[in-house]
Amino acid sequence: MTSEPSNTIYPCPLSKAYGIPQKQAWLLLNIFLTYRFLLAGLFISLFFSRMGPSLLGSHNQQLYIYAGQGYMMLSIASAICALWRLLGYVSQTQILILTDIVAITLLMHASGGISSGIGVLLGLSIAAGGLLIGGRCALFFAALASLAVLAEQAYADYFHLFSTTSYTYAGMLGASFFAISFLSYILAKQSEQTIELAAQQQQTITQLEELNQYIIQHLQSGIIITNQTQAIQMANEAALKLANLPLLPMTLSDISSYLSLAMQNWQEDPQQDFVLLQLPNQSDIHVRFMALPVRTEPFYLIILEDVALYNQRLQQSKLASLGRLTASIAHEIRNPLGAISHAGQLLSETPDLPPQDKRLTEIIQVHSKRVNHIIEDILKLSRRTNSIREKLVLKPWLSHYLQHFLLECSDNANAFELKTGNEALAARIDPGHLKQILDNLCINALKYGKPEIKPIQIHLHSVQLTPCIDIIDNGDGLSQEQSNHLFEPFFTTSPTGTGLGLYISKELAELNQAKLSYHLTEDRHSCFRLRLMNADQSLIEI
Repeated sequence: MTSEPSNTIYPCPLSKAYGIPQKQAWLLLNIFLTYRFLLAGLFISLFFSRMGPSLLGSHNQQLYIYAGQGYMMLSIASAICALWRLLGYVSQTQILILTDIVAITLLMHASGGISSGIGVLLGLSIAAGGLLIGGRCALFFAALASLAVLAEQAYADYFHLFSTTSYTYAGMLGASFFAISFLSYILAKQSEQTIELAAQQQQTITQLEELNQYIIQHLQSGIIITNQTQAIQMANEAALKLANLPLLPMTLSDISSYLSLAMQNWQEDPQQDFVLLQLPNQSDIHVRFMALPVRTEPFYLIILEDVALYNQRLQQSKLASLGRLTASIAHEIRNPLGAISHAGQLLSETPDLPPQDKRLTEIIQVHSKRVNHIIEDILKLSRRTNSIREKLVLKPWLSHYLQHFLLECSDNANAFELKTGNEALAARIDPGHLKQILDNLCINALKYGKPEIKPIQIHLHSVQLTPCIDIIDNGDGLSQEQSNHLFEPFFTTSPTGTGLGLYISKELAELNQAKLSYHLTEDRHSCFRLRLMNADQSLIEI
């Protein structure tokens, strides 16, 4: 038998296939060692105390003393080996069972043979072997024990050591050994199956717990769970980020006294289950309250959502309704508009038409085209579908976009200057929507931004880990009153504009959880800033 390294997970029926810890396997072995030590001490103490009539050592006292003391010494040596892990688990268990068979057989012979009843103790050793190593090993130990009992009986019969023979008892004892080993094998297999099922269920539970924890922590919406006293039990990363907190606070009032008061009002009036929370230097947060159906202590769920996410959902619903309405209106307007335009064109072709009337037909054509252009913009808005966002690495994407835009929309190859820096920024947005937003901004910059003075800047940078694209032109900028209405539909400072380009761009930005804003630079030039969603943040949307 070869020794095994003490740091191995040993193949007992509990640890072999299902990962029972090494410490528990050795604990079972130590329990068996304790039984051996007590049994050896009992054999010796009963023999030397001579308490009442006893068969112990009645046939051969010297052999009994040597076997009993040897059994005790082997038990002590095995305990030392188990304590210091001098032998591997399987090797030490095999040695213990084999020495049990030899020692108990010798003690049985010294006490008068099989009729002494000591041989029954071999059944416990066989059962222990089956549980400590494996059911199949128990069959091997049962065969050895049966051969040892039969050999002892044959030796005694051959030398006429006892007055009677007990081959029948020896055979029945051997059969019982095999029965015990077989039952041990069945019990071991059932234990293995039970432990396997328990291990699979535990693994499933662990995986579900890890999955739930991952989903909760990576939700785009903030989650806070509190008890009835508003003590915070749990909060995910999104909640801490939305509240701009580095660590988990103790109570809701640590986040905002207004939030604490809002929850109290909701508990008194369940109809007021949402509130708009405004935190210093943070964007507005939409807050919803919900009671959790827990049988013990009542808990409450607070859902925090960035207004950008909330606006996106409203935007999707608004665009769906707006699309059906504008499509029908545009269709009804386009038919009479086509008739007006066609009539004006026929009238302009009339011979001998006075110059004043010809001028009127030109006005009809110009404004018919303008109305048709407005209808086209409205139809583009009405056909808008939900965003299909993907991760875009912005630096190469913007470089590729600018090349194509200059080819399609500008005769001046130096009209724009792209500044990207060394930071690798990635955004999650619909590429088609981003192109349409930038098309509107760049076309406006070409029209009003005086690119002939110096190139219009497209600046890629980050603000608080958020990717931003700035379009900075050379114009004089807008007044405060104009900037207040800049993103409203049909607002324009140009007599030929429709006033829908910036409105559509803002709508598309909100549809992608982005934000389009306008401000003046330090030198009073117009700057349109598009703040995008960071694609490197692992967030789950619901």
